Amino acid sequence: MTLHPEVAAYRAARAAAGTPPLYTQTLAEARAADLAAIRAGGGPVEPVTEVRDERIPGPAGELPLRVYRPSGQGPLPTVLYFFGGGWTLGSIDTADGICRRLANAVPCQVITVGYRLAPEHPFPAAVQDCHAATSWIARHADRLGVDPTRLAVGGDSAGGNLAAAVTLLSRTDGLPLAAQLLIYPNTDQSGDPAGDDDPALFNSHSVAWYRRHYLSDPEHARDPLASPLLADDLSGLPPALVITAELDPLRAEGQRYAERLRDAGVPTRLAHYPGMIHGFFAMPGTFTDGRRAQENASAFLRERFGLPAGPEAARVDEPAATGPAVAGG
Repeated sequence: MTLHPEVAAYRAARAAAGTPPLYTQTLAEARAADLAAIRAGGGPVEPVTEVRDERIPGPAGELPLRVYRPSGQGPLPTVLYFFGGGWTLGSIDTADGICRRLANAVPCQVITVGYRLAPEHPFPAAVQDCHAATSWIARHADRLGVDPTRLAVGGDSAGGNLAAAVTLLSRTDGLPLAAQLLIYPNTDQSGDPAGDDDPALFNSHSVAWYRRHYLSDPEHARDPLASPLLADDLSGLPPALVITAELDPLRAEGQRYAERLRDAGVPTRLAHYPGMIHGFFAMPGTFTDGRRAQENASAFLRERFGLPAGPEAARVDEPAATGPAVAGG
């Protein structure tokens, strides 16, 4: 596997600076460093017509939401976006750049959920919060200006895992969702972490560190809400776009999940980015493919919401030298 030139430069800069891996830091240090790195790599902050904070009832008290609303009147197609961070790091602020760009590019309303973090609140707290938020928003669509017939879920890394879990629970609830956007998702926590041990990049130690915080009982790894790949039946789930990166320890399980979705009859696209690393989607200011992947995600959501195609829509189905190789229906 060959590093994309932008990844090689990023890795060299981190090595030269002696940037310590997050898994060697205290939780407080890691949480601050994670947010700082995403902000540094996120590029310019895009203005959105309206950004506001809300609070709704949750399983263990109020849940914070941040609502990003582009121009437009009446109910809007809406994405519930769950931030990444290994269920341990991350916050509403972590996903701010992604939510702003999706809101403008689709365009659609984006709502991000401040779910509880581990180890203070281990599995299944985050799943319960994200499911509760999805259900509440669907039931109270008028309050937030949501078109309930065009409600999707998405997230990156642990957020992708949570989005996948929410689709399983929503299927049980009888809540139809328009789409699922899964960006390098964790889908199987039952085996040994994959990948090498390069301390300058997200690696197998990173995966294991997050997993230890999130799963207070190792047996929880067999629960499909922690490992959606282990669900017996994936049929009837919403159409999916799964984004993976070649140098990501989560690549294989993301690709296997896309394959299982397709085998279950779920319209699924797999967008794979050669030479890219975990986290690239959240860093479009550093990685050109981060911008391309966000354009790809926006085009997918636009299609699922029945909105007019934008100028980048052709990229959804056209592989590029350093861009996505996309398959599926």
